[in-house]
Amino acid sequence: MTIADLLNARITVLTIHADGTTAALTPGPSAILSGSFNPLHAGHRGLIAAGAACCGLPAAFELAVVNADKGTLGGAEIARRAAQFAGWATLVLSREPLFSAKAALYPGSCFVLGYDTAVRLLNPDYYGGTSAMFTAFAHVRHYGCRFLVAGRLNAGVFCTLADIALPQEVSDLFGAIPAALFRADISSSQLRARLSDGP
Repeated sequence: MTIADLLNARITVLTIHADGTTAALTPGPSAILSGSFNPLHAGHRGLIAAGAACCGLPAAFELAVVNADKGTLGGAEIARRAAQFAGWATLVLSREPLFSAKAALYPGSCFVLGYDTAVRLLNPDYYGGTSAMFTAFAHVRHYGCRFLVAGRLNAGVFCTLADIALPQEVSDLFGAIPAALFRADISSSQLRARLSDGP
């Protein structure tokens, strides 16, 4: 099984293990950090380690090759990003950009998020309304998945799950990663900006 098989929708997921072996299967219940990893950085590494420690599951990264806003990544770009994990981590490639659909792929897993992603995830406008949002979270609950949220700087203020107006209907699905366990005030966009600016 290859990246081309995933792009052609012959398979729905492709797991690339640290040793380079691949399988058209998910790795089983895991602490999963989804992202674009452009580039992968120390914050990602620290976040997944903290998430795995909190939920007691093995760590895995996930890259969705299809994005609702940005289209589909090309094979060469997927391979470039995947190479960052070679030799040390499991990476799962999928065609599912939405957590409600990811839950069906990774039953029993814990999705590890930063504060900013959690804010977007809990915005009813993202789903077209509150009812649709609760339906999406019902799918997550049905497959035994949940979310762990790490704090992040927001307009110069470190914000955590406690700063989000969490609806009672979904509060059971969310837990916090303590700042004492993980805090990294860096993002991929900041790193890209630094690289483009040069020394």
